Amino acid sequence: MEVGKAVAHWVVTTSWILALLFWAKALQMVRGMARLTDLTRLDMESLPPLPASERPHLTVVVPACNEEDSIEATLRSLVASTGLRLEIVAIDDRSTDRTGERMDAMAAEAAKSGPHTLEVIHNKTLPEGWLGKPHALKLGTDRATAPWLLMTDADVTFAPDALERALRAALAKGAGHFVLVPTLVRAGFAEEAMEGTLHAVSGWSVRFWKVEDPKARDFFGVGGFSLVRRDVLAAVGGMERLRMEVVEDVGLGWLVKHAGHRSCVTFGPGLVRIHWIRGYLGLVTILEKNGFAGFRFNLGFLAAVCLGLVLDAVVPVAALFTGTWGLVGGLLTYAALALIFQANRRMNGVSPWTVVLFGPSAAVIAWAFVRSAILTLWRGGVVWRGTLYPLKELRQGCLRWNRWG
Repeated sequence: MEVGKAVAHWVVTTSWILALLFWAKALQMVRGMARLTDLTRLDMESLPPLPASERPHLTVVVPACNEEDSIEATLRSLVASTGLRLEIVAIDDRSTDRTGERMDAMAAEAAKSGPHTLEVIHNKTLPEGWLGKPHALKLGTDRATAPWLLMTDADVTFAPDALERALRAALAKGAGHFVLVPTLVRAGFAEEAMEGTLHAVSGWSVRFWKVEDPKARDFFGVGGFSLVRRDVLAAVGGMERLRMEVVEDVGLGWLVKHAGHRSCVTFGPGLVRIHWIRGYLGLVTILEKNGFAGFRFNLGFLAAVCLGLVLDAVVPVAALFTGTWGLVGGLLTYAALALIFQANRRMNGVSPWTVVLFGPSAAVIAWAFVRSAILTLWRGGVVWRGTLYPLKELRQGCLRWNRWG
């Protein structure tokens, strides 16, 4: 009986601590997220015009390995871009399916349809000391002639005006690195809840509105849309600095911010689209490669975060059944979480009602991180597109960032 009372007391106390923490975070995010730029609401007349030139304004680098089902849609959407001139470089990186054929067919089609160019690179080898995607990105960026580079993925589609809006907004902000958070295509309530939960817990590691602040340590990157000035990429060491970086998109964000260049995060509903989380448990597979890498392969750090996620998932719900004070603490925690979901809604469109699945979603995210670490340690490295990259080399080659200083 005494043990039961002690556990109940601990649950109630912890639920109130969590409620206070989440309310502090919710109020911070309500103010902060309202400051993020929505590219779809910008007055284009107020943005700097792009120079009239026969040369490309932007080089788009699209690496792909066995992406035959999606690469055509990605390239077709890029070729349909309006308002600027693109140099598209698509890299068929050691594919064993029809990815290369689809790229070649799109290149022949683009050559007839005008103002953009599409070049295809068929890469058959991976040099020692490189991960596949950073190497493919290097092949593409080495071919670039435009002053700006966009690194994207082979399963992303773009609205016709997306790249013009992003590039002109980057010029207006004086950015060296510019991230447009993609709109995630969702299939059902469960996927929506998982996306909302992921954004909610991510708020503890990065404040999107602070990335632009040169005094803040916050940085960010996303593989679907990383826009960077070519001279800035060269100044931070180029793709060579990221050659053994599993999460090279986030690494690029850190490099740019750490070097003192201006980095920005924006959003724009529908401008850049990707179906990233496929099914409620889809995130588990997604994080298999980069979950442990995001923690710099530090088991202690990962364990602390996963413990926090488990507490977030279990305590507020358990507190509801411990009496009046526990009920109030649990409800206050979920009210704060709903407010966080609402703060993110401008960016992701996720309804705050999906917070009802926050508990199981947080548990799934924790399991995804733990599973990533277990598989990486068991295999002795990260398996990526059929290639094993030894853990020792990954630890030696990864950037030593620290979001919290």
